[in-house]
Amino acid sequence: MNAPVPPSTRPPSTPPGPSSGTTRRLRICDVGLRDGLQNEKAPVSTADKLRLGAALIDAGVRELEITSFVNPQAVPQMADAEAVEAGSRAWRDNGVRRTALVINEKGYGRAKESGIEGIVVVAVISETLGKRNSNMGIADAIATTRRIIGAAKRDGLFVRACLAPAWVCPFEGEVPDSRVYGAAEAVLAELPDELVVADTIGHADPRTVRDRCRRLLQMAGTERLVVHLHDTQALGMANAYAAMEVGATAFDASVGGLGGCPFAPGAAGNLATEDLVFLAAKLGLATGIDLDRLWSAVELAGELVGRKVGGRTGTYRAARATREERRS
Repeated sequence: MNAPVPPSTRPPSTPPGPSSGTTRRLRICDVGLRDGLQNEKAPVSTADKLRLGAALIDAGVRELEITSFVNPQAVPQMADAEAVEAGSRAWRDNGVRRTALVINEKGYGRAKESGIEGIVVVAVISETLGKRNSNMGIADAIATTRRIIGAAKRDGLFVRACLAPAWVCPFEGEVPDSRVYGAAEAVLAELPDELVVADTIGHADPRTVRDRCRRLLQMAGTERLVVHLHDTQALGMANAYAAMEVGATAFDASVGGLGGCPFAPGAAGNLATEDLVFLAAKLGLATGIDLDRLWSAVELAGELVGRKVGGRTGTYRAARATREERRS
């Protein structure tokens, strides 16, 4: 007879994490309006972006990354940043927190002027990707991020500091642990509200996600660490679960699995919001998001980009619908 596994090493039946009463909660920020659409070649109108945001809010999403204040020649899909911000102000009445991405002081100036209540400032921690993305090396990117965090905090904005790529770079390969932890320590010194760690091209694996998130949770705390995953190698849900196992409770995801970075070859779609909500439901984790209504937003996203979209749970959903149709 095998010896019993000690409680400290026994795998949990559901991920650990802070709880309210008896229900654990998972926070999800949908980044579809920015990260999801930025790589789409065909322009999506401001009005349609606002329709998609409204559909996500109707489903219960309360954290949205709505646009980026970047060079419109480099990312044409985000050329209407000010218009999207202006058109979405009423969302705050529904308790929605909006953020917009910036990569330099010029972008931050535009964001501040627009009236947005929160920003995401990205420090690219790869020399090669940084030069292609923002024309900055690692040291400059971290210094710029620290300055912007400080300015935004003084200006009363909500600040998410994002480290990317936090696992694998499309040009340089695996990002060393020491670089990720060193960058995290540097930006956390400026006291951002959240620290986002991004698997920019979706090449992370559950073991390294678990190990790195465990250390980053110790550094940032459960309330501040956010995990941003892509599903390039079909490991998005496995990586999310690995992060949950060590206590992560906040994630970025994108409606329909839309996404990709124009500066990072191989950066396929984000982890689909509907997949993450489905996983949470299976694990008994509350998200506040209604999955049926979320699928309405997924269908709208597909309509706007001109093709069928949807996460891996879409296959199950379609098969279930077919079975029910045959029974009727």
